[in-house]
Amino acid sequence: MRRKMVAGNWKMHGSLAANKVLLDALVAAPAPVCDVVVCVPGPYLAQAQGLLAGTAINLGAQDCSAHEQGPYTGEVSANMLRDFACGHVIVGHSERRASFCEDDSTVAIKAQRALDAGMTPIVCVGETLEQREHGQTEAVVGTQLDAVFMLLGQRIHQIVLAYEPVWAIGTGRTASPMQAQQVHAFIRQRAIRHHSNAVGIRLLYGGSVKPDNAAELFAQPDIDGGLIGGASLKAADFLAVVDAARFSA
Repeated sequence: MRRKMVAGNWKMHGSLAANKVLLDALVAAPAPVCDVVVCVPGPYLAQAQGLLAGTAINLGAQDCSAHEQGPYTGEVSANMLRDFACGHVIVGHSERRASFCEDDSTVAIKAQRALDAGMTPIVCVGETLEQREHGQTEAVVGTQLDAVFMLLGQRIHQIVLAYEPVWAIGTGRTASPMQAQQVHAFIRQRAIRHHSNAVGIRLLYGGSVKPDNAAELFAQPDIDGGLIGGASLKAADFLAVVDAARFSA
């Protein structure tokens, strides 16, 4: 049985005061029934590390450099993140691909850097609305996956994959449970075809997951949790999404 995971992606939101209120509320809640990760902006890693130390909530980052070290002003390496006790890092988020021109090769290298640093990369894949409407979902997602699979080889069982249809991120639109399940099933089979040890790889859905749709999404056979955006910024909403894993485990 694959253990559910709920990861919150704060994106570029937060402040020292607001972060403390949010994290204190998460820590004070009953022990989660799944793995919980909060991926905070870089400047707040030290604060979050202190507030989450010794709790059941895991700390994550939102990105890492494709470089180990060197003259790359503004970049943050995976090893630097590990110094702050980050156990997870998001790579290949659609916003990074679109706004910062990250290609499949770069995403694969970032995933490799995270693994080498002892972290679990949450590797994001997904198609645009135009690509879906032209029947290109599997071709696009497959190409994104293959770049990672080819570089990581048999290590792919160590990563987490997140399917995030670009047309459902921050738009209020959500793939139906059936639509999401179809793509997750395709992703799982693609991973297993690459290497049999990927049978237990965890797949998250990311695309406007909210308290009112989380349970139905998480109940799908190939959806192992969610990568949560806006709902992760409100303690009540995020905890409700986490609790949804209780009814779909």
